[in-house]
Amino acid sequence: MLTPSQPNGNLIAETRARPLSPARQRAQTARAFLALTKPLQTLLLLVTGLCAYALSRPRAVAWGELLAAALALTGAIAGCTVLNMVLDRDIDARMGRTTRRPLPAGRMSVRAAVFFGLALSLPGLALSWALSPLFGLIVTLGFAIDLGVYTLWLKRRTPLSILFGGISGGMPALAGRALALGRVDLVGILLAAGVLLWIPAHILTLATHYAREYHLAGVPVWPNVYGPAATRRVIAVATLLDVAVLGTAGWLLRIHPAALAMLAVLGTGLAGLSVAVLVCPTKRLNWVLFKFASLYMLGAFVSLTLGTVL
Repeated sequence: MLTPSQPNGNLIAETRARPLSPARQRAQTARAFLALTKPLQTLLLLVTGLCAYALSRPRAVAWGELLAAALALTGAIAGCTVLNMVLDRDIDARMGRTTRRPLPAGRMSVRAAVFFGLALSLPGLALSWALSPLFGLIVTLGFAIDLGVYTLWLKRRTPLSILFGGISGGMPALAGRALALGRVDLVGILLAAGVLLWIPAHILTLATHYAREYHLAGVPVWPNVYGPAATRRVIAVATLLDVAVLGTAGWLLRIHPAALAMLAVLGTGLAGLSVAVLVCPTKRLNWVLFKFASLYMLGAFVSLTLGTVL
């Protein structure tokens, strides 16, 4: 017999099965759509593009153009990410860390996701071309390389695919600089290279942490193909080059010494962590490097931008 403090089992089942209110359903749907865009990743790439524009026009930013560029980049980056999620839904379904994403979890239909991705990317790409043919070309190249070369062609074939993922990741920075100047210059190339060389500290640390899951999903990643030691060496070398490249960009831009010092502090932290992981590899250090890498990229571009106006 149930005591007053013991809830009836049928009542619990009925409560759990009770349909959500329309407001909660809309909120869950909105969260699912947002999750498809990987908002933190999208925001980070967007910041690199906007900072690259702003640091190219210190004290003379055309705010209307900057806002339009933000809309164009957001649409192109987020839309490309959504379409990538559609293409990778079978991989996500086989990996523990990604099974709860909207598509493998069944919280969104493939058709809705495709429509959402196109509804973001097509206007974003169109706006980028309307702003400037050069800006539009660079943004479109980044979109095509990421979706076509990286995801569709190489991701399931070779761990070298991250090279092309990195190239596409650097396009927002190159595009922002090109929009501000009307041309591609050495600083713009260095900013894009900075993102490319940052990719190992961001992607290969994650691949190392989840190497077994990638193996089970059938995705070739550096730790499984070339071994953990070779992966750590690649991360360390790329990170040291990254710090040097963005430092050179800061020197060419003649940023304020305080900003240059901050850039040096962030670079020393990232380089130090990458060397520590190389010399004394542990799961904890590898994860700390993964987390700090994003903070470094954000801080580096903000430092470069502030350094041009101080």
